[in-house]
Amino acid sequence: MWKYYLTLVLSCTVCFVHAQQSDAPKLDSFLNALAAHDKFMGSVAVTKNGTLVYARATGYADVAAKLPADGETKYRIGSISKTFTAALVFKAIESRQLALDQTLSSWFPGIAQADKITIRHMLSHRSGIHNFTANQDYLSWSTQPKTEKELVDIITKGGSDFEPGSRMSYSNSNYVLLTYILEKVFKQPYAKLLTTYICKPAGLTNTYLGGKIRTADHESNSYKFLGQWQLMPETDISVPLGAGGIVSTPADLTRFLRALFTGKIISRESVEQMKPVSNQEGLGLFPMPFGDKAGYGHNGGIDGFSSLCAYYPADDISFAITSNGANYDINNIAIILMSAAYGAPWEMPSFSAYAVTSEELDQYTGVYASKDLPVKITFTRQDNTLIGQVTGQTALALEPTGKHQFRIDRVKAEMTFDPAAKTMTLKQAGRVMVFTKE
Repeated sequence: MWKYYLTLVLSCTVCFVHAQQSDAPKLDSFLNALAAHDKFMGSVAVTKNGTLVYARATGYADVAAKLPADGETKYRIGSISKTFTAALVFKAIESRQLALDQTLSSWFPGIAQADKITIRHMLSHRSGIHNFTANQDYLSWSTQPKTEKELVDIITKGGSDFEPGSRMSYSNSNYVLLTYILEKVFKQPYAKLLTTYICKPAGLTNTYLGGKIRTADHESNSYKFLGQWQLMPETDISVPLGAGGIVSTPADLTRFLRALFTGKIISRESVEQMKPVSNQEGLGLFPMPFGDKAGYGHNGGIDGFSSLCAYYPADDISFAITSNGANYDINNIAIILMSAAYGAPWEMPSFSAYAVTSEELDQYTGVYASKDLPVKITFTRQDNTLIGQVTGQTALALEPTGKHQFRIDRVKAEMTFDPAAKTMTLKQAGRVMVFTKE
């Protein structure tokens, strides 16, 4: 419940008409409205047949310095990095330096069940290797540089969560280990592999393994919205590596996906192996259907950054979104971008807010618990904004929509308070849950 997440499916009911160029003025108005209501800072791009048909940046790369984002602003793309890493793995497979059924024991025999875990398991998150970013102490050290030995020790201590191949459970550990394996088989650092085998062939000029964020070099800081945009801590790139450490732009991401699917990076046969089967996870790609259109891509999130990209081979259409501050579900932005790209109808969302005073918000503050769930939600007031935080999760700002009513667009949650009864009713993902104030 109430997780800080990104949706991986763009499916919606639309009536497709002949594909046409994006409705730029309307899209401009939509993104202007997002920015005006502190819903989104970032950049978007849509391409058709390899030509950029729409691109727009909004918000600030550096809020404190009032440095506006533009088409050259670069963002950390989080787990979209995994698609790049998977492509490099297939590059190694094509050169016979790796094999999908090769086991992890060849490189890291100390990891639990390494003799059963294959490269295929790791690419598809079916290895059982515990996800180190889910550890309770992760945020206490994620901003500090880590050596290979230190990270491998952390992953090794995490152990195995299930028998390899028995099920799927997303784990960043898989792709960090794949980064190290690639460096060993190619005998080159990951950053050079990325440039040599992906960026140069695909013509990517703004994509590379990140480092310390440099806003003077058109790199963006990241933020969370709690009544105002607040600067987020910066994960040291030595931690996510090929699992989440790449920096890019939306235009470059659309070029990358097209180059990947048209055989400019790896063979088309290898791409077929990467693609998801039966709407399940693939080997570095996830299904991204839009109506009856089959699409493939990935999403990402790191610090205050979030991102989403997909490619639709049958129509040679792609889109990408990179954000350094989202107080809105970027899946909704993706649906609108794709609707415009396909000439499908779409409506401008309403962002009219219900006025509420800080004194009124005070009646909702406190800790709320439900007998049906093992977590609690703590509500606090920050100036004229109500902040909610689920146990162990990121604090999020609530938007008032009516008397005693609030929503959080980012996680598609609606909350109704009853101060007299000291309850809060949460509606999310088709569930209705009642919480009582302690």
